[in-house]
Amino acid sequence: MLKIAIQAKGRLNEQSIELLANAGITVADSKRKLISQADGFPMEVLYLRDDDIPQAVAMGVADLGIVGQNEVAEKEQPVREVMGLGFGECRISLAIPKSDEYPSLEYFNGKRVATSYPVILKRFFNDKGISADIHRIEGSVEIAPSIGMADAIFDIVSSGATLRSNGLVEVEKVFESQAVLIANEHLSEEKLSELARLTFRFKSIIESQDMKYVLMNLPKAQLERAIEILPGMRSPTVLPLAQEGWCSIHAVIAKERLWDTVHQLKSIGAEGILVLALENMIR
Repeated sequence: MLKIAIQAKGRLNEQSIELLANAGITVADSKRKLISQADGFPMEVLYLRDDDIPQAVAMGVADLGIVGQNEVAEKEQPVREVMGLGFGECRISLAIPKSDEYPSLEYFNGKRVATSYPVILKRFFNDKGISADIHRIEGSVEIAPSIGMADAIFDIVSSGATLRSNGLVEVEKVFESQAVLIANEHLSEEKLSELARLTFRFKSIIESQDMKYVLMNLPKAQLERAIEILPGMRSPTVLPLAQEGWCSIHAVIAKERLWDTVHQLKSIGAEGILVLALENMIR
C-alpha cells in the first residue's frame, strides 16, 4: 500500500483531492484528520504542511507526495520528481519598490532582499554573480520594503495584485513552479508497480485536459479532405448515417487547434458539430 502526502489545506489540497477523485480515488476531508484511508486504490493519505512534504517523502514517512516544485527546490531533499501535474502554477520573482529605477540585475548588489525561499534565491544570485544580503522571512514578505526590513523581495507571484497593493513591481522572473508528484528514492518493487498504476491514471487525466472530443456529420464526398484536417490520435472514426451520401465523424482534437479545425470542417460542409470535454484519455 502506498502512502501519499498532500497539503493539509489551501488550494493545492483541493486540487490534489480533485486529481485523486478524477483518478477514481476518494479520500476523507482533511479538516479533522492527519491520515485517512483512500477508496478505489491501495493508498493512505497523509495531510501535512507543504514545506514538510519533501522531507516526509525523503525519510520514507510517505512514499509519495504532491507538492509545489518550489518547495522541492527550496528544501533540497533527496526525492525523485516523477511528473508534473498541470496545476498550482506560479512563479517566484524579484520585486522592488515601483519608485526605484531598475537598470539590470546589478541593482541587487549590496541590497537586502527578503524572502521565504533563500535557497533558490542564493543559487540564482550565485549563478549570476550577484552579492546581496538575503533575509529569510516567513509570511508577509511583501511588506518588508515598506517597513524598512528590506530593499526588495523574492516571493511567489500569481496575478501581481499583491505586489501592486504594496507599491512593488516585478522585475525578474526567477523560478517557474507547478504541483509535482514526488517519490521516495528507495521504493520496493511492489510499491514501484503501484506507482506505475497511479501515474498511468494521472497521465490519462492530464492529457485529456488539453483535448476535445468532436463529432460531426459530413458529406461522404468530403471524407478524404476531412481526414486530412482531422488526423486524430491515429485516424478519425467514421460511421455511416441513415441519410444516403452522409457519414458521421468522431475525433479527438488538441484544444489549441479546435476553432481553426472547426472552421476548416465547416468550409467543406460539416454540420451538427458537437464539441465535448474529455474526462480521461487512455493511450
